[in-house]
Amino acid sequence: MKNVLVLISDPSRPAVTEAAVAAATDALKSGGATVGAPDWLDGEIACDLPFDGPAAPVSLPGVDAVALPAAGRRKKLLVADMESTMIHNEMLDELAEFLGLREKIAGITARAMNGEIDFAGALEERVGLLKGLPVGRLDEAATRIRYMPGGATLVATMQKHGAYCALVSGGFTYFTAMVRRSLGFDLDAANVLQHDGTSLAGTVARPILGKEAKLTTLQRLAGERSITVGDAVSVGDGANDLPMLRAAGLGVAFHAKPAVAAQVPARIEHGDLSALLYLQGYRRSDFEERKDP
Repeated sequence: MKNVLVLISDPSRPAVTEAAVAAATDALKSGGATVGAPDWLDGEIACDLPFDGPAAPVSLPGVDAVALPAAGRRKKLLVADMESTMIHNEMLDELAEFLGLREKIAGITARAMNGEIDFAGALEERVGLLKGLPVGRLDEAATRIRYMPGGATLVATMQKHGAYCALVSGGFTYFTAMVRRSLGFDLDAANVLQHDGTSLAGTVARPILGKEAKLTTLQRLAGERSITVGDAVSVGDGANDLPMLRAAGLGVAFHAKPAVAAQVPARIEHGDLSALLYLQGYRRSDFEERKDP
């Protein structure tokens, strides 16, 4: 069959039951599709439903339902956002807390990530508020990093099967370098916080890495590997991720801001980062299991 509906739940809260699969099958059939036999990728966590015809909306409690073409699911390149995607944190917000500005800066961050204000301008405004912050606070902020479940296994599994994995962030190289090493990414790219060795200057080195730079990095990495962007999977949560999510063969809005989720067909709202493997047709037995940092 030409299409597949992938049903995925959070591994810590399995919800892909026989009843859920039956309900999804009925929803597809009621929309005019022909549905094949379910193919279980991981019992009660992930299942493929092959089908031909229209992809009727499927809504199930605790389950992400994503319709995809059956051909070309496994990707050769991963381009991932970092903040609120590979890690839970927004690192600018963490730094702001040291100055008692967390609420103010977090508000600007939320508006930028939801596409309400320009990303570059918002970044410069927020960084400007950090002027004079001791450089040593960067190390302190790094101790607060909380990794998103499934990230280490996602990277290790894709690499095991020959994919290249890049971390591309509108955040800062100080933190992306740490996350790259911890999760095993092949490359990281981000913005550079300027300082004099003692305190932050309140400025970011140019050019600012924003949404167009993320897209350009996706395109460049695909070209360097003699593949198309259709052979790539990208993942992110914010408005600055939208161009690369739209361009990749599989763009995944991961626990994304409402304005972003509304524009991306492949949405993961319940599953962890291992969901990106199930979307590519990997079975749990194919995983290269890694403990999250």
